[in-house]
Amino acid sequence: MFTLIGLSSAFKSRGSRHDYYLADSSVSPWLVGLSAVATNNSGYMFIGVIGYTYVTGFAAFWLMIGWIAGDFLGSLLVHSRLRAATERTGEVSYAGVLANWYGGANNQLQKVIGAVSLLFLLAYAGAQLVAGSKALHVLFGWPESTGAILGAVLVTLYCFAGGIRASIWTDAAQSFVMIVAMAVLFYVATSAMGGPAASLAAMDAIPGFTDWFPADLLLPGFGGMALFVLGWMFAGLSVIAQPHVMVRFMSLDSSGHMRRARIWYYLWFTAFYSLATCVGLLSRIYLGDTASFDAELALPTMSLELLPPALVGLILAGIFAATMSTADSLILSCSATITHDLLPHRIEQTLLIKAATVVITASALALALINSQSVFSLVIMSWSALASAFAPLLLALCLDWRPSQVLSLSALATGLATALLWRWLGLEQYIYEGLPGIIAGLAVLGPAGLHRSPEQRRGTASASSAPK
Repeated sequence: MFTLIGLSSAFKSRGSRHDYYLADSSVSPWLVGLSAVATNNSGYMFIGVIGYTYVTGFAAFWLMIGWIAGDFLGSLLVHSRLRAATERTGEVSYAGVLANWYGGANNQLQKVIGAVSLLFLLAYAGAQLVAGSKALHVLFGWPESTGAILGAVLVTLYCFAGGIRASIWTDAAQSFVMIVAMAVLFYVATSAMGGPAASLAAMDAIPGFTDWFPADLLLPGFGGMALFVLGWMFAGLSVIAQPHVMVRFMSLDSSGHMRRARIWYYLWFTAFYSLATCVGLLSRIYLGDTASFDAELALPTMSLELLPPALVGLILAGIFAATMSTADSLILSCSATITHDLLPHRIEQTLLIKAATVVITASALALALINSQSVFSLVIMSWSALASAFAPLLLALCLDWRPSQVLSLSALATGLATALLWRWLGLEQYIYEGLPGIIAGLAVLGPAGLHRSPEQRRGTASASSAPK
């Protein structure tokens, strides 16, 4: 069904680069909102977050609260301004819009942003294909490579046909399947335990599982908890630095419709994330001790134990919906990076653009087949690297700081290096590495904000008070 929906988008294709990558900026708010939810959540939600909640317990709710709060705060400043800059610059890629925000030709900055995007988005895409493979491996006993290959083939078919329009249309359908699958499993699991009260009692019997404070905080007490939540708020803020998510808002039919798109996005996101966290808690009751079990297999394993075959198929469809809705977005963003940002001459021929999409899909599949990391850790690494590199610059642009190309490149390099060093030192287990990365990048860009003229400051104040 997903593939047919994607293929049908070819009938609306106009055969241009702008249509292939931005759907001619004509997408309605509800489609933008649902597509952004499906793209943001990905296999990370079905496989990674449920696995994390299975191990962590009630403290995982703080991850959800921090993430959604940070995402929302970032959207208030960024989304409408990014959509307006997309129209003003005429660019079709995230890198192109950031590099040419104020006009001019910042080719070096655009190429660097494009190269960093390509590196980490490819790793991210590989993680999505791995997530689908894990589900098939548990449910059918198939080799773990099978799910990755099937996912890559399906994504190639509909992305080749309709570009981002195909991706957005399938995302909308996938978002419905994702939330229905999660709701069904939550209802069946709770009923099988005898209701909510019995489920809570079973969780309370697991030592430390219902504690609201994580056991491995960097600092004891409230200070450590605040730092933990702040770190995940920065993870939510990091959405603004994810090209594959933000391109949805760039394709909106009008900047004036951004509020409606965000209402769809946050209502759906909150409902789905809440269900996923509750299912993760329930999975611990059914699947026992974490020491002898791969936590990222919690969802498909619990489905097999509780559901009849038809509903197991629904869960599988939900997992594949989540992985493909993000994988196709990542692949299209990588394709735009190659054809629009990195090559010396921009590719205009649709057939060559589609050929680039096929090459990117094959590369993501190769990474998936050799992957040895967990979905959760691989997604968070890619997510935080992109956030540390791009979020400081985008925030500075939205605040009208007007950094030079040299300062922008310095901030990008500093933020990225800080996040990678943080992870290399193993500190990410205490604080999300995007927090120090984004702060370091903003510190480099600070002089641009301090040296704004009074006219620039008044312009930023007027823009921040305008309706969004």
